[in-house]
Amino acid sequence: MANSAEGTYFCVCGFNRGYYGIQELTNGKKVIIFSVWDPGRQNDPSAVAEEERVKLLYQGEGVRIRRFGGEGTGGQSFFDYDWKVGETYRFLVTAKVEDKRTAFAAHFFVPEKREWKHLVTFSTLTAGKYLSGYYSFVEDFRRNRISATKVRNAQFGNGWIQTKDGQWVALTRAQFTADRNPVMNINAGVEGGKFFLATGGNTQNTDTPLGQSINRSSADKPPHDVKQFFREDEKGK
Repeated sequence: MANSAEGTYFCVCGFNRGYYGIQELTNGKKVIIFSVWDPGRQNDPSAVAEEERVKLLYQGEGVRIRRFGGEGTGGQSFFDYDWKVGETYRFLVTAKVEDKRTAFAAHFFVPEKREWKHLVTFSTLTAGKYLSGYYSFVEDFRRNRISATKVRNAQFGNGWIQTKDGQWVALTRAQFTADRNPVMNINAGVEGGKFFLATGGNTQNTDTPLGQSINRSSADKPPHDVKQFFREDEKGK
């Protein structure tokens, strides 16, 4: 990301049953967050039957877990990490179907250690479905009017999906969408072969109209260590 402010969420790996990214909280603290939803459209986490709740299958060292509500319900994890503006960070989500449930695992590449850290694995009822419905966004969750005067922007690049049959597909097309906020100091497009999203402050919608598609070319290849990760994961089954 290039600009951040207190009360910002950069969602990197959003999908049909959850979301994954980094946050700068209102006190300036920075965390990595991964959440998976229960089935249904309820908002009270305590009202969900035990057998329908997200199950925790793995909890990494230093990772905090809780139930959440108010925007659907489910399982949520937090890992304290002082990420830096201007740095590139890497995220990985895997999905394993287990009968009527799917286990979604979140991994984060820790640059200081040059290794992938398994943060958490959540299992939820999916009727046996894999990952789908991919998205990313930049959110001002403070929403106190002053927060909208702060610029927030980030780039999203070299994204890949591995299909069920093991093929790698580059993420090269996106659609620019927004919530119902009528303010239009938002923008999206492509810079240096990467998608970008921007909001707040003096941002102007000069690149892509809302609702339009964005395409980027990709001469990249899936990172070698990610492909190796999947090979090692297969051995461990």
